Amino acid sequence: MASLKDISRECGVSVATVSKALNDHTDISEETRSRVRKVAKELGYSPNFSARALKTNRTHGIGVLFVDEARSGLTHDYFAGVLDSFKSTVEDNGYDITFINCSRKQKDRMTFLEHVKYHGFDGVVIACIDFNEPEVVELVQSGIPIVTIDHLFNNIIAIMSDNVTGMTELTEYVIRKGHERIAYIHGEADSAVTTARLSGFYRAVEKNGIVIPDEYVIGAAYRDTQAAYRETMNLLNMKKRPTCIFYPDDFAALGGLNAIREKKLRIPEDISVAGYDGIKAVTTLEPQLTTVVQATSLIGQKAAKKLISLIEKPKTTIIEQVIIPGSLQEGKTIADLN
Repeated sequence: MASLKDISRECGVSVATVSKALNDHTDISEETRSRVRKVAKELGYSPNFSARALKTNRTHGIGVLFVDEARSGLTHDYFAGVLDSFKSTVEDNGYDITFINCSRKQKDRMTFLEHVKYHGFDGVVIACIDFNEPEVVELVQSGIPIVTIDHLFNNIIAIMSDNVTGMTELTEYVIRKGHERIAYIHGEADSAVTTARLSGFYRAVEKNGIVIPDEYVIGAAYRDTQAAYRETMNLLNMKKRPTCIFYPDDFAALGGLNAIREKKLRIPEDISVAGYDGIKAVTTLEPQLTTVVQATSLIGQKAAKKLISLIEKPKTTIIEQVIIPGSLQEGKTIADLN
């Protein structure tokens, strides 16, 4: 492997100049910098990251702790968008990402914290996991720079989609269309996302003097099309069925649409529906699904920038909750009952 001395000899400059050129120091001319980098590439030079870590006390590695109960991995439409943006942003800032081992199949697997320490990650982003799990809590309390997505811990930076406002706006839109019998198949009850969306939902109906029967509000897992299908059937079989059904997310809504079609009902003429997330997978549906589009790119970008700031400027980075607004996509699945 080529060394700084090899590049220095080839370029006719000092080793110090080569080092400065490769590290973008401003006291090196653009001509020298370009020449050094060209020669470094020709010689196949690659920096010694171990030496760099010793010098800077950083590995420039970031751990990603991500697993959803459905085991959909990076096919999870919402989080795939968030993590893609996160990855691009950290790489643009000179960091690499590595997924933390979440497999339960290994007998002697390391805990999340042990994995992070073993790899020497400078920081960790946590998304879509059971945040109450002891290993997650241990990691959060370790003092390692951490940013969470869509979950709140004390003294930890959190990047949150504005679920309260998103659901409030969706519910008020449906109410303006003349609907009062609105059912809501929501996600897991112990989720911060679910709690926020339920608050927005109830806030909107209460503001408009509407009382929602308890049997209209049902829990089902996120991205679970079978559960959405089953609960939709239960709602449609009621004597006084709802005129509109909200789903926990767009993907789960596909299960509900199957139940509606099986009942030979038309959307929105016979029953109205709405999702949440604004995923690409449903953009081709006819009629176009009414939903709340989440700003996945901005969420990932903000998470990356806050984590890098926490790593590089721990004393001046504010520990805060960053709220990212979404936008209502009206679509064509809500009938106007007025």
